[in-house]
Amino acid sequence: MNILVRESSPKDMPQVLDLIKELAVFENSLIEVEVTEEILIQDGFGEDPLFTCFIAEVNKEIVGMALIYYRFSTWKGRVIHMEDLIVKEKMRNMGVGKALYSKVIAYAYEKKVKRIEWAVLDWNEGAIRFYENSGAKVMKNWYITQMEESGIKNYIATL
Repeated sequence: MNILVRESSPKDMPQVLDLIKELAVFENSLIEVEVTEEILIQDGFGEDPLFTCFIAEVNKEIVGMALIYYRFSTWKGRVIHMEDLIVKEKMRNMGVGKALYSKVIAYAYEKKVKRIEWAVLDWNEGAIRFYENSGAKVMKNWYITQMEESGIKNYIATL
């Protein structure tokens, strides 16, 4: 099977959004998806893009994506955060995820970043095994902390 991994373009965003929704279904969180094609295009391809997205194609069909962006670590300096690596369910365990993962790592190496970070759900044992087997360290002693828009508004109201 020939897998082509390339940087995405605005015309790919409808399929990217479909992949995002497929991941949300996999994680039982479809109701949480608020992003739209328009937001993806505006924020990914505007004057100051907020992210880079790689897509994987097989027979000209988009079957996976990896979305990354730069962060700054006070300890390391410039790092990359991989927000999501998504492969269509029918294409899992066929090398698509590895091709995307390899592209992200090669991109990070080329950009000379000090680290790549991402999150993985504790019940996604296949992904955890894949990452650990690749040499990544899954840090089980850290908690991901988030504050949603409503929490931000509520906090601001207390100031």
